[in-house]
Amino acid sequence: MRNTSQPHSGLLNITPYLLKKGTVLHRVHQEQYAADQFNPGLRGNARFSPIQNAEGEPVPTIYTGVTKDCAMMETVFHDVSFAPGVKTYDKSKLKGQVHSTLEVVEDLELLDLTNVSLRKLGMSRKALIDTEKGQYPITRKWAEKLYQQSPAAQGLRWVSRQDDTAFAMMLFGDRIKPGSLCQTDESLSLVHHPATYDDVLDLAGRLDVLIVPGRD
Repeated sequence: MRNTSQPHSGLLNITPYLLKKGTVLHRVHQEQYAADQFNPGLRGNARFSPIQNAEGEPVPTIYTGVTKDCAMMETVFHDVSFAPGVKTYDKSKLKGQVHSTLEVVEDLELLDLTNVSLRKLGMSRKALIDTEKGQYPITRKWAEKLYQQSPAAQGLRWVSRQDDTAFAMMLFGDRIKPGSLCQTDESLSLVHHPATYDDVLDLAGRLDVLIVPGRD
């Protein structure tokens, strides 16, 4: 796979997307954090975060998906191998992880990174969405430029690399008013809540993954 190029110095040809009020977003996160709590952006190594504003200050972010499967694939099952055959997964990796749902209380303006919009942007999906972790420092530069160029943008939307049946999103916490995301139900443990763990096992089965007891 070819290396991702740095964003050029000119204006990027962006495409807005309206995330409508009433949309329910799914998030898998550590239980010590609130469902609507943004990552402060001080550290990390994700595709589009951490990033900084024009003054060099960290931008708080939150990753979500439009389905529970998408949220799990983008987090706890993110690094499952593509190798054929049964794969084992250490159950201890699920410890402390919860599933939360957030309702969008008011319309949010995102930047669209689906294939048609990527062609307009001048980037291929392979170069921006389907890259491996080694390219993350450059894909973050793209996210940073998109953020800095578009002061009205409140996040990014793309087809999830891990679950291409669903959209993933990253929201910018400094551009979203408090209360714009409302938790719809209590956060549920991926291990200790029976119905939620059943969903984990169902997705694991479709991945040909066997969850095994691990080290505590």
